[in-house]
Amino acid sequence: MMPRVLVALGVTALLGAACSNAEEQRNVVSEASALDSADQVAFGSRTVLTDAGLLRAEIFADTTLFLSQNTRVAMRGVHGVFFNAQGSRDATVTADRAAYDSKAQILEAYGNVVVTSVDGRVLKSPMLRFESAQNQILSDSAFTMTEPDGKEMRGVGFRADPNLQVVTVLRVERGRGGAVRLSP
Repeated sequence: MMPRVLVALGVTALLGAACSNAEEQRNVVSEASALDSADQVAFGSRTVLTDAGLLRAEIFADTTLFLSQNTRVAMRGVHGVFFNAQGSRDATVTADRAAYDSKAQILEAYGNVVVTSVDGRVLKSPMLRFESAQNQILSDSAFTMTEPDGKEMRGVGFRADPNLQVVTVLRVERGRGGAVRLSP
């Protein structure tokens, strides 16, 4: 009698584990597929984004997957620096993950994206796109931008230079702390 009970408990546990979280299992499969199809995998990597010889950004990642004959790059644990045309630091960026398309020269960052300008402005968004050729960041997602003096603006969608000096907002949800100068 005891072996039957143990077998029944074992089968029940296996079935429960197999059916517990299908979404988690799909994520594991897709990550494994990306790892399997990667041309190269790098740890502690540095990626330089340039446009016509100008350094636009330097991106560091804990883990980097090079895909599609190294034309697409997937990164995890991302932090980096944006630079202006004179080569000076414009802002820093952090994100959970990012994807870079070297043909289009577009970097997309996802998950807890934070851009901090050299003068202390902070922009937070779940997603951000950096277009190297135009030297601009943009998103159609919700965002929060705060200034060092306490002003805060929340909205959906924006387009800005990496230093957050010129920001065009698609839809302002709310703001606090006084007047915020918006470009037309």
